[in-house]
Amino acid sequence: MRRANGSGQIFKIKGAKRRNPWRVRITVGWKIDERTGKSKQIIKTLGYYPSRHEAEVALTEYLEEPYNINNKDITFEELYKEWSDWYLPTLSGASSVRTVESAFRYMQPLYKIKFKDIRVRHLEGCLQDAYVLSTRGKTKGQKVYASACTKGRMKSVFNLMFDYALKYDLVKTNYARNFNLDKETVRQKQKDKKEIKIFTNEELSVLWDNTDKLQFVDMILIGIYSGWRPQELAILKIEDIDLEHNTFFGGLKTDAGKNRYVPIHSLIKELVVKRYNEAVEINSMFLFNDLEGQRGTTMTYDKYRSRFDKVMKRLGMDHRPHETRHTFSTLAKAYNMKDNVRKLIMGHSIVDFTDRIYTHPLLAELQAEMSKIDKWYPYGVTPEFKPEDEIIE
Repeated sequence: MRRANGSGQIFKIKGAKRRNPWRVRITVGWKIDERTGKSKQIIKTLGYYPSRHEAEVALTEYLEEPYNINNKDITFEELYKEWSDWYLPTLSGASSVRTVESAFRYMQPLYKIKFKDIRVRHLEGCLQDAYVLSTRGKTKGQKVYASACTKGRMKSVFNLMFDYALKYDLVKTNYARNFNLDKETVRQKQKDKKEIKIFTNEELSVLWDNTDKLQFVDMILIGIYSGWRPQELAILKIEDIDLEHNTFFGGLKTDAGKNRYVPIHSLIKELVVKRYNEAVEINSMFLFNDLEGQRGTTMTYDKYRSRFDKVMKRLGMDHRPHETRHTFSTLAKAYNMKDNVRKLIMGHSIVDFTDRIYTHPLLAELQAEMSKIDKWYPYGVTPEFKPEDEIIE
């Protein structure tokens, strides 16, 4: 039976013996023939197949879900390269980039598969059996299976890659978003999630007692009493420090987090001034510098994390860098800082419609609300961290 005009063609190539003699051609567009003035089909080859039945299946699948014919053979690995070249530069720090690259290492079973052929079963299978080969230590050459958290990151990368492919007409269905992580993986992710521990009153006192004794204790305290993300703190520029009006300016990550003002609390003003003068003296554009660094003075998040861990070890504390930010949030709530102001200072989006649209706290209000916070938690008691206070980084 003859196919309708524009619905594709299937025919067998005559002549020499071929492994795949059945050719499928499809219409990818129309153009005007300048000579005749009539509309003319733009035809391209979809592929070659060993039997008419397989050719029919390929054409039917294409007609049901058309895809970009120019990229029909792009593999998962090739698309990752194209997508990551676009996506990774949008991330705020090296650690975020490493998270994506680490997840991709576990996806080797998908590397050579044509992206348009990937279905839910491939993605779920990859997650179920994901592993990499260890490259060092006693386990070198052995399989290291993906943790529940790693599987969660893999699923996120799948989602984003399919979003990209859908946007550029490489696929018509986002198969990555057609399934969820299995319940056991979700339960394990929650179990593996590290408990958030805010700094206690006793620990804050120890930090204040060591500002002149240990390097980078001051940076930790500035983080605690400002709410900056560690990676934001590390790259603050002195041109964005206004000592006259007591403000920082900066931010990363989200639209709400970028280009925001944060008041300089009076508790840390002296620490900020000292760092500022030091930066000017060594002709650095950044507020924080590592004067004893073996790879230059420029501070990075990785450097800060390393210095942070050393301080924690020296002082007998057990904290992670982002817990300075959780501590600020807890302090702000303990001293009844207005919630919309707290979110603005921390760079969170304001969900409440009224606060977002109609309430625009002025800098004076931000500073007034910031000044509510004292050196320690009120009543001399460290509050319990509440899960609903958790900060999405």
